[in-house]
Amino acid sequence: MSMGLGKSRRRRELEELLDDDVVGLLEPGVEVEGKMKVATGMIRLNSHFKGEIESEGTIVVAEQGDVEADIRAKLISVSGKVKGNIHASDRLEIKEHGIVLGDIFTASLVVDPGGYFDGHCHMPTPEPEKHPAAGLDSKDRT
Repeated sequence: MSMGLGKSRRRRELEELLDDDVVGLLEPGVEVEGKMKVATGMIRLNSHFKGEIESEGTIVVAEQGDVEADIRAKLISVSGKVKGNIHASDRLEIKEHGIVLGDIFTASLVVDPGGYFDGHCHMPTPEPEKHPAAGLDSKDRT
């Protein structure tokens, strides 16, 4: 009986993903090797992938995902395992059981408790905000 409940929960999760602009799903039992390029949308990897991944959208490495690749994307979320360098232009999330082994380059890094990271983290230096000169009001600037 619990097997049926697990399948329906998984089906609900997949349906929710499909509502979120998913353009590809790789589920357990699939092994892919090569270069993947995705223009927009979200790719969910819950299987083995080896090679390179490039996307202007979101890459989700799910719980059973085992990725040996350099990844470049806007947002990357890892609940499985990634071995390789990651370039996330907006944000990298390492979830509770997620494992990242490699260097990361990102503007924002979130590591949940139980997440694991081994490598170097490179973050751009934030540019200072430009404020008008302190203490001057409009009549002093004439």
